[in-house]
Amino acid sequence: MRDLSVTYLGLPLKTPVVASSSPLTQNPDMVKRIEKAGAGAVVLHSLFEEQILANEGALRNSLSGISPESYRTKPEDYLEYIRRLKSELSIPVIASLNGVSTGGWIVWAKKIEEAGADALELNTYFIASNPEQTPAQMEDMYVELVRMIRSILSIPLSVKLSPYFTAFSHTAGKIAGAGAAGLTLFNRFYQPDIDIESRQIIHRVSLSTSEELLLPLRWIALLYGKTGCDLAITGGVHNADDVIKSIMAGASATMMASALIRKGVDHISTVLDALSQWMDGHGIASLSEIRGAVSQGAVDDPAAFERLQYQKTLGAFR
Repeated sequence: MRDLSVTYLGLPLKTPVVASSSPLTQNPDMVKRIEKAGAGAVVLHSLFEEQILANEGALRNSLSGISPESYRTKPEDYLEYIRRLKSELSIPVIASLNGVSTGGWIVWAKKIEEAGADALELNTYFIASNPEQTPAQMEDMYVELVRMIRSILSIPLSVKLSPYFTAFSHTAGKIAGAGAAGLTLFNRFYQPDIDIESRQIIHRVSLSTSEELLLPLRWIALLYGKTGCDLAITGGVHNADDVIKSIMAGASATMMASALIRKGVDHISTVLDALSQWMDGHGIASLSEIRGAVSQGAVDDPAAFERLQYQKTLGAFR
């Protein structure tokens, strides 16, 4: 009998498909449908550092008579949302905290834990636009943030990273060493566009496609077995083939958002059915049999994930 279960961040998941942080996971009824469709876990929408600081400022103003704002802040609503989902779901609930500084807002990581979250994903979204900031300073900022949050938590901490580091393998290793139990690759930065008539910045959401899977797939394969932590893949997971490739590269969890927004959350069931059929057709009883089977350390040609493959690909194209 086939076994779709996996372990991610020390949490047992009934399937490898995880609904990643998106507007879908902000709706409790939608999250229940996500669980029913077969998701192994759910990552909630992010609580932002700016949200916390802004609401704390509004509360201080209210208490001093400056503003009639409600005493109940949005961050507190987030904690209540976690409590509600934990009382209604049987799958793990992973909270998401989005920030980059090492300020007082990180105490909310502990509050998230106390609200009942099974794990915390630190969603690091920072544009290195300051030309005076060195790569080493950037890396140290991330590492220190992880170390500080890890020091106050008992639940597992994963870190969602962007690919924009000078030496990504080194950075990943240092973040894992600072206490991350998992790394999620990669964060998709939403890119601003320009309206050429109004000369205004346009903000729009661009959903991923399976083509975008190739970048995180490569790095999952390169890092598998080298960091001492679990690896999750996000950005480009749309179908069963994408899930299978990701697990073969070394991912413990495969995260979906864009595919669910496009096709509805019941698409999870479709993906899992196709995954089961593939396993049956290939005599695979458990996903553990194929995890990391096509990682860099497992293939006959390890250079296939590095520069040599660039030359081969160009040669094949010609």
